[in-house]
Amino acid sequence: MPSTLVTDYLEQVWNQGRADLVPHFVAEDLIQHSPVMPDGRAGLIEVVETMHRASPDFRFEVHRVAAEGDLVFAHSLYTTGPGDPGTAVVDIYRIADGLIAEHWDVREQVPPTTVNGRPII
Repeated sequence: MPSTLVTDYLEQVWNQGRADLVPHFVAEDLIQHSPVMPDGRAGLIEVVETMHRASPDFRFEVHRVAAEGDLVFAHSLYTTGPGDPGTAVVDIYRIADGLIAEHWDVREQVPPTTVNGRPII
């Protein structure tokens, strides 16, 4: 199931820092649309390892997942550790042949308050 692939990927690769599992989730020729991510598995592995060395307590707390066709959308709270209010992130993944083949993301810093009083995540 594509949504399970994405939630398992976020938990195991990103939250647990298991860069060695990237081949189980991601196509070799992964296409990135994120301005801070390189294409391909090797670049992704390097980013995961670097982030875990720099901020070992960072985490994606997944709040919502939806799927339509070959796309999976994950709405998460990204934090670097205790005390960080975080960043709301929407990741969009295109799944092909059972692997993540393409990725987009949008991010917004969590503000201390909102005009409507509701949280953004």
